[in-house]
Amino acid sequence: MPLLIQNREVDRFNATADLFDKYPHLKENARTFHSKPIVAVDPKCLLYVQQREFAATTPADNCVSVIGSDDATTCHLVVLRHTGSGAVCLAHCDGSSTWSEIPLLVKAVMSLSDVSQEGRLELHLAGGFNDESNTSHKLSHNILAAFQKQKEEIHLETCCITELNDVVVDETHRPIVYGIGVNVKTGEVFPSSFPHKGPAEELRSARTFTGGQMADIYDSSRGLVKVGPCKWSPNLDIAFWLSQNDDTILRYLSTSPMAEPPHFVQHMKSTIRFLLEHPNPDCLFPGDQPQLYHRTETGDWDRMIHS
Repeated sequence: MPLLIQNREVDRFNATADLFDKYPHLKENARTFHSKPIVAVDPKCLLYVQQREFAATTPADNCVSVIGSDDATTCHLVVLRHTGSGAVCLAHCDGSSTWSEIPLLVKAVMSLSDVSQEGRLELHLAGGFNDESNTSHKLSHNILAAFQKQKEEIHLETCCITELNDVVVDETHRPIVYGIGVNVKTGEVFPSSFPHKGPAEELRSARTFTGGQMADIYDSSRGLVKVGPCKWSPNLDIAFWLSQNDDTILRYLSTSPMAEPPHFVQHMKSTIRFLLEHPNPDCLFPGDQPQLYHRTETGDWDRMIHS
């Protein structure tokens, strides 16, 4: 079944501008969304999703109240929720493999929902802006087109993407909304930012930096964050980047150098240092098992050691 807007099937379209012209209420909805205050989420109830990751859970989860992600420039943040079961998934998509990733998100939500239960699948999108290379436009179109190909009916509710998420500051285009959260209990989606991006922030960033595919990072049945096992090859050449200035790193390691958040360069350097310190990832995953993290009574994520 197709993508639906206001209960009407969406026809094929060649550009997001065509879609927004046909459904002008999406523009107003986006303005309303990006004008909301940025919510500071308590890290003790947060499940943070990094680039090329997704996580899904239900309102019955006692470990997670909010799933969130940020630092999206050309990347898009995708929230899919079943209104009957309350099962919800959040993904941070960068366009690496959109057509194979979207079915994973639908499957994740449907696997946590009773198919006989009333309700519908609702989609919320945020991210992207009017970047010079049109990377955001391409990703917006591909994500929407991929959802159109799913067999389930999916209702587009929030569409704060690309030209609807663009602002010009000092003659430079940049996103208005860089991050969002979704309240697992209520389904509310809101702009947000997250200083705490753990657990295993550097390891997870290294996985993405070295070409890891979209990964499901959460086992909601056990309340565990799971990372890896990851594979990468030693590459001492990346040490080159540690001696480069900020402008060079932005120019060559970002899809949107003028729009990155202030901590981008430091984040890239810490990821590179992690890879240099761990040229062989096998030692990080004894027995080729994933790293598992559980939420402690104090709200922190703590690594579980395999016996």
